[in-house]
Amino acid sequence: MASPLISPQAVITPKQLQVLQQIGTFQQNQCYLATIGELAQTLNVSRATAYEHIAALREKKLLAQSTGKARCLKLTDRGEKLLEQSVQFERNSETPALEGIYLRGRVSAGYGIDAIEESQPFSLGEVFGNRGDVFALRVCGKSMTGAGINDGDYVICKHAATADNGQLVIVLLDNGENATLKRFFKDAAVVRLQPENDAFEPILSRNCQIQAVVVGVVRHF
Repeated sequence: MASPLISPQAVITPKQLQVLQQIGTFQQNQCYLATIGELAQTLNVSRATAYEHIAALREKKLLAQSTGKARCLKLTDRGEKLLEQSVQFERNSETPALEGIYLRGRVSAGYGIDAIEESQPFSLGEVFGNRGDVFALRVCGKSMTGAGINDGDYVICKHAATADNGQLVIVLLDNGENATLKRFFKDAAVVRLQPENDAFEPILSRNCQIQAVVVGVVRHF
């Protein structure tokens, strides 16, 4: 017989659960683990406050112990199970689900077309695929404005280990410590990561790791 679910609040505080959920979301959706600085920025708390919660979660064996690297915030098996329980509790709550966005038809960006209204659910998953290899990243910076990708936009990415010349890619640099969005070019001896903004210089690398190719962009005006 399956063991009964234990309320996450019986194990950790609501704030610690929020921290654990954010680390889990980062671990699942990003190509790399979060740093304490990124976690603090996302939660809008100080680094000291974030570190206190991290220390408590590690003591409860919900987060892996530090490896000495900047990107070391990783859930343990116990932490993953606790998050699964928290999701189950949310699903069992009486809070109604938010209504999604509906596709109402087409609109012309040139000459007019017939105004025929439709009404069907619209989701990014239907457009880009619901597979586990598709995910979103929030863009921080202005090096790709020439490609129509602005600071604060969301890029839709697909996991990949290789890319063709000219593709937009997410790559890891500096032994996995930093990630960047650039246009990929394989030159004779090095990889050139080309920005789309003249204010930024290309990055030349012999040791970058492609993590994903960009297949779309989402912007909130």
